[in-house]
Amino acid sequence: MSMSDPIADMLTRIRNAGKAKFGRVDIPGSKLKTQIAEVLKDKGYIKNYKFIEDDKQGILRVYLKYGENRQHVIFGLERVSKPSRRSYVRGKEIKPVLNGMGIAILSTSKGIMADKEARKENLGGEVLCNIW
Repeated sequence: MSMSDPIADMLTRIRNAGKAKFGRVDIPGSKLKTQIAEVLKDKGYIKNYKFIEDDKQGILRVYLKYGENRQHVIFGLERVSKPSRRSYVRGKEIKPVLNGMGIAILSTSKGIMADKEARKENLGGEVLCNIW
């Protein structure tokens, strides 16, 4: 059975594993998901990630990060651009998430990046998700 929205599946797996206080979560791998995990690691939302090769598409293992009292660092994940309705913005139209407390992950012509880098380079693109 094919999956209609693999990015939403990735975000849901991370959200559910964080609520269940898991240390790590395994996600079916792809280059796009690996790049999203790289942005999440750079911004401090996850500890680390590892791509594990197998006979199929590979597995992306994401190590979750917790704060004091084992509270998940990611409070919310929201898929913005969906397969049925894509959401594109120009470089100057990128709005901060929660007044700069969160990040938006964009797919630009120079790759996957957070909203602040895209705003700095004046690059627009498809808004994949918001994280806070």
